[in-house]
Amino acid sequence: MDNYSGTKPVADQHAFDTQALEAYLATRLDGYAGPLAVEQFKGGQSNPTFKLVTPQRTYVMRCKPGPVAKLLPSAHAIEREYLVMSALRDSDVPVPRMLLLCEDESVIGRAFYLMEFMAGRVLWDQTLPGMTPAQRGAIYDEMNRVIAALHRVDVTGALATYGKHGNYFERQIGRWSKQYVASITEPIDAMDRLMAWLPAHMPAGARDEREKSVVHGDFRLDNLVFHPDEPRILAVLDWELSTIGHPLADFSYHCMSWHIPTGMFRGIGGADLAALGIPDERAYVRRYCERTGRADPDAVMADWNFYMAYNLFRMAGILQGIAKRVVEGTASSAQARQAAAGARPLAEMGWRIAQQTD
Repeated sequence: MDNYSGTKPVADQHAFDTQALEAYLATRLDGYAGPLAVEQFKGGQSNPTFKLVTPQRTYVMRCKPGPVAKLLPSAHAIEREYLVMSALRDSDVPVPRMLLLCEDESVIGRAFYLMEFMAGRVLWDQTLPGMTPAQRGAIYDEMNRVIAALHRVDVTGALATYGKHGNYFERQIGRWSKQYVASITEPIDAMDRLMAWLPAHMPAGARDEREKSVVHGDFRLDNLVFHPDEPRILAVLDWELSTIGHPLADFSYHCMSWHIPTGMFRGIGGADLAALGIPDERAYVRRYCERTGRADPDAVMADWNFYMAYNLFRMAGILQGIAKRVVEGTASSAQARQAAAGARPLAEMGWRIAQQTD
């Protein structure tokens, strides 16, 4: 495994009292035995994630940014990640085992949780270099299988009160509009246009209150841990944006890669998919529909431009939040500055797709 794409020494802005953490774990975590060594994972721009190594076991700790960070409303909700992954543990969705949640910020200066460390591969390049066409096809089919399994999870049990009720798209457009406005570093005209266009062009399928499932909110290749040798997902990570919502919002977000040019923010647009062994978007949508019991993939694709414009807008809003943290010096990843630069081109791409809908 690349250990979630490798670790580095703990960054100064995310440093905490390791001895205080060790003392807390010694009394709260079953089977814990030090000494403790702490490393920071290189990936992730939102909630810093750490590898906790002891002689007997390795853990993963995920926490809110340090006390110096100015948190946007509803952002960095690590307690929500803990709740949803705990609830999904007995489902067909592979998640790590949750071990401990600490919401007492006096312990290390921020809330955090611990989960088991899953030894496997995190794949970052959507074109999957170094693999055969058959291997690539198997990886993509496994992603399709797992997101379909997620959208089939019963939301009437432990997760019945997990998300707000009411129109998901309206709430999300409102949320990311507010987040974008709170994070502006330089105005983006396309974002202003999308904020006005999206609520006025919502198709009937997007308003259907019967469409309700767990949505991950950031289901993509590099938030998955694959088996070291097999095309099998061991764990879906990074549930910060999860809620109860419209499954096609979640699935179409996952499909943005087909629209984003290769080399730009995890895109495979323009790549020779047939030669690579990667399914085209329509085939991928069809397979998802089969797995989730949707009888008419063409009906899904009829509203696809709205879903894509919405998700590109949403992604641009997320990246604008990262841009704001770069300016403030609190972004938790070396890739943060590069990611922040993606806000404008993604918004402009979303506006171009929106204009094709009229």
